[in-house]
Amino acid sequence: PRARSERTARAIHHRRKRKQAETRAATMKRTAVFLDRDGTIIEDAGYVGDPQQVRLIRDAADAIRRFRQAGHLVVIVSNQSGVARGFFDEATMNEVHARVASLLAERGADVDRAYYCPYLDGPEATVEAYRRDSELRKPKPGMLLLAARELDLDLSRSWMIGDSPADVEAGCSAGCRTILLRHNGAAPRA
Repeated sequence: PRARSERTARAIHHRRKRKQAETRAATMKRTAVFLDRDGTIIEDAGYVGDPQQVRLIRDAADAIRRFRQAGHLVVIVSNQSGVARGFFDEATMNEVHARVASLLAERGADVDRAYYCPYLDGPEATVEAYRRDSELRKPKPGMLLLAARELDLDLSRSWMIGDSPADVEAGCSAGCRTILLRHNGAAPRA
């Protein structure tokens, strides 16, 4: 009888522990890897306004696959001032984003969400509707904060990866861990 009560007590203890772990897992927010687009996922060809200009950076798709396998959401956050500068419109920019997503998907690397900031403050912004300051524009953390709200993310356990100090600053301001990429030993672009 005593062995039986010990087994019962252990079973109850294990059930309680499993229930606590399930509750903890259900309340834990998800994590993400935020990626800049130009110079991080695709080759930086200036203001990319033609989907045919899109060229993936070698190993970008493999990295995205690995982030997803590790359980992270993958979120693109990209300043796209080419819209404000009048180089292309939002519809064209969305075609470029679709091309990026398509090339990645062909390689088994899915992106969960993409955010962009089309705004630019100052005289370089020739399209009046997009000439303004924006909390979304990196180095401000607005795109990351918006994603955190919409996707229920824990920013303190998430990463921001990019090739510009503005990417790192946005990640730090949002409370993420950050990685600044250097391509072929080159200094990061300002």
